[in-house]
Amino acid sequence: MTGPQSGAVERTIRIAARPETVWRFWTDPERMCDWWGTSAELDPRPGGICLVMLGGSAVMRGEFVELVPYRRIVFTLGWEPGPGAPPVAPGSTTVTVTLNEDGADTILTLSHTGLPPAARDQHVSGWSHFLPMLASAAARRPRTTAATD
Repeated sequence: MTGPQSGAVERTIRIAARPETVWRFWTDPERMCDWWGTSAELDPRPGGICLVMLGGSAVMRGEFVELVPYRRIVFTLGWEPGPGAPPVAPGSTTVTVTLNEDGADTILTLSHTGLPPAARDQHVSGWSHFLPMLASAAARRPRTTAATD
């Protein structure tokens, strides 16, 4: 993780699943809900919507910026105003997810940049909570080939 002045959050986690499987947990609404939200609307293409409801009234809204299948996903992130929502305007920060194959596992590196200082600690806690949930959900998927995953 980078220093607090940078406004960035960085996390790396090993996931017992292939990159093709992990990719789908970021691009398929049903799989996204297995670890991050109660509902999701995703259009995984540059300019496509990335919307995740996190229980209650918290709504994360952004758009996909770059997608390199099974390797890299970049999207903007922010929150619609509401109770408990971080003070981050929709689409005002950037999340970069990199997936690197390591044998049968994936090393996921997440970098979340552009966070205002008042919201950084909340996002440190959030990613520290949700990325292990992603790892657990992806590891429960049977290990298959990319064509059948």
